Amino acid sequence: MCCVDELVERVDCQDRVLGVVTRRQAVREGWLHRIASTVCRDERGRILVHRRSEHLSRFPGLYEVMVGGAVGAGESYDQAAARELVEELGIRGLPHLVFTFINRSGLSPHWLGVHEAVVPDAVIPDPDEVAWHGWLTESELHSALLEWRFTPDSHEAFSRYLAFRTAQS
Repeated sequence: MCCVDELVERVDCQDRVLGVVTRRQAVREGWLHRIASTVCRDERGRILVHRRSEHLSRFPGLYEVMVGGAVGAGESYDQAAARELVEELGIRGLPHLVFTFINRSGLSPHWLGVHEAVVPDAVIPDPDEVAWHGWLTESELHSALLEWRFTPDSHEAFSRYLAFRTAQS
């Protein structure tokens, strides 16, 4: 969750560090900063989808395809993704970074590091962050993306993720 004092690195369009600012300032000013996210799959290949808690300040009650949050100052994308898995799902894992891109569909522009991880299907989400979660096949997720209200970056990030996976096959 975005905190007033959460320090992030302001970066440029090549993802080079320009300095340290608060996340609130980066969002308010529209400065690029880093976000790490993870597409979580179970052993059968299903994808974890969750609905954000209603009391969250950003996108309350909307669905998400990824688990993630801001990359803290001095932290790598991988470190932030692993930390967010613990904070949001209560699991330790080593997410694998698959690509980064400048995402302009959220609250403010940011570099989004998209990871993937195979996680146990018995996750224990933090109820302060996650109101509901479920495992969907890719086909079920495609339908849900058309019917449910997802966060602004879920559509673009997930379509890029699928394109990346297809190109790797």
